[in-house]
Amino acid sequence: MRAFIVSLSLLALAGCSSFQAKEASAVPPDRLLGYQQEDNGSARLEVERDLGFLGGGCMVAFKIDRQLAARIAVGEIASFHLPPGQHIVGIGADEKGEGLCSKARLLRELNVDLVAGQTAQFRILSDAQTGFDIKPAEQK
Repeated sequence: MRAFIVSLSLLALAGCSSFQAKEASAVPPDRLLGYQQEDNGSARLEVERDLGFLGGGCMVAFKIDRQLAARIAVGEIASFHLPPGQHIVGIGADEKGEGLCSKARLLRELNVDLVAGQTAQFRILSDAQTGFDIKPAEQK
């Protein structure tokens, strides 16, 4: 019985951390709100939201230069085309969402330097200890 309780506790803790999907689904076009036109000399930015229990029923607002670029659900991936140079990428509460998720205080930002013709990859992850975050993705 003790082993069962310990296993269940470990499973519950692990369930609160997110993990990368083996195959992410594309964000539907109606939730892609900007930076979709590919241009000669543009840089590509990809962002993938992990799978996980924390915030699983909510979308996260993905922002580029503090402007809403997409509403991303768990296990989804989106691509954007930006001019090369310095940009701010970040996540925030989905103000268009319903319920408590849209009322949360969430703001994480990164300064990124994008290079023409290259792809920068990021992950949106969640953890019971630290909440949501956005980080550069490890190359696959």
